[in-house]
Amino acid sequence: MRIVNVHERVLPTGGASAQALIDDLAGADDRLWPHDRWPPMRFEGGLREGSEGGHGPVRYEVVEHRPGRLVRFRFTAPPGLVGEHGYELEAGERTVLRHTLTGRAEGRMRWQWPLLFGPLHDALIEDSLDRALAAVSEVPYVPARWPYRARALRWLLKGLM
Repeated sequence: MRIVNVHERVLPTGGASAQALIDDLAGADDRLWPHDRWPPMRFEGGLREGSEGGHGPVRYEVVEHRPGRLVRFRFTAPPGLVGEHGYELEAGERTVLRHTLTGRAEGRMRWQWPLLFGPLHDALIEDSLDRALAAVSEVPYVPARWPYRARALRWLLKGLM
């Protein structure tokens, strides 16, 4: 099963503040990852190519980091999730922060992605982009109300997250 999943926010600034969102990911000054609501993102050796880490049961390796512009990861777990994901800052007439996940689901992940991982991923990334917007603007960060399926899954999995 092929997976293409894209989320984005238009940011009111394209300067160093927006660039730092990507560069500070998983660090002490991280304003992008929603660690207040989700397992923290961590990497052995920091955010640099070759570092391994992830969040909760989702593990990956940093395969590309272009400071201030892009960070891309390759999945290493859970089994059956094959592909990459990452954040990209696109500056032009407007500044867009985009998270893209591309890959495929194999084996049991063919049913786990649409029923479990996909809804949780969507809620997490929307929280992340809401945090990013608040970090570089006057818009306050107000945690979004997750869709029903994400709320139900969080309730069922609360001991694991």
